[in-house]
Amino acid sequence: MAIYLADIVGSPSIGVYSLATDQILIIPNPVAPKKAERMAEWLKVKLISTSVGGTILAGALACANSNGILLPHIVREREVEAIKSCFDGNITVMETRKTAYGNLILANDRGAIVDPRFKPSEIKEIAETLDVEAFASEIAGLPYVGSLAVATNKGVLAHPLLKDSERKLLEDVLKVPVDVGTVNCGIPYVGTGVMANRHAAIAGSLTTGPEMFIIENAFDVVKENEEIESFQSHR
Repeated sequence: MAIYLADIVGSPSIGVYSLATDQILIIPNPVAPKKAERMAEWLKVKLISTSVGGTILAGALACANSNGILLPHIVREREVEAIKSCFDGNITVMETRKTAYGNLILANDRGAIVDPRFKPSEIKEIAETLDVEAFASEIAGLPYVGSLAVATNKGVLAHPLLKDSERKLLEDVLKVPVDVGTVNCGIPYVGTGVMANRHAAIAGSLTTGPEMFIIENAFDVVKENEEIESFQSHR
């Protein structure tokens, strides 16, 4: 498999707008259907075209793995129904003041790392929904772990200033190798510019060749020259 470059609604910050697991890809409605379908086909998942909380910020607001999805209290009933139509896992609407769960939680099917500012009761609810153990930690000394790293069932790509103690915890909890890198020509908040699963990865359209090489290795995907393509055309 390989890594492709993309933008969403004209932005290379594709992780802010989209959410991928091994089962589903949530893409905002303004993205052209043909483009969204190609992305879902590349990741080998079911496509869900929906807003979250009436916004296009699905990647920032929601967090998911194969077992469950966490949604903010601002989510609308029709959006939950759209997700239910393609996803059989646990669906939890978190009744807290926090909304950006995609920015605050890093998860795969084996574990979860959460923002240390979550209350113990919230961490328990996160763990139960995702059906994994959840532990509080920072990445690069910062709390918004979901924007600072991307995790799949094959690897993790994290902020380049990841500390050794943080790396060990990530490896112990998520049970996959951890690498560090940037996206979109030097952005260290890799969660904002990459979506990936065990099949493939898609990176922001400004991602450089050296960055792509690191991303490919982190997620154990291989780019074949004849497949180099982009999803930058169309919204």
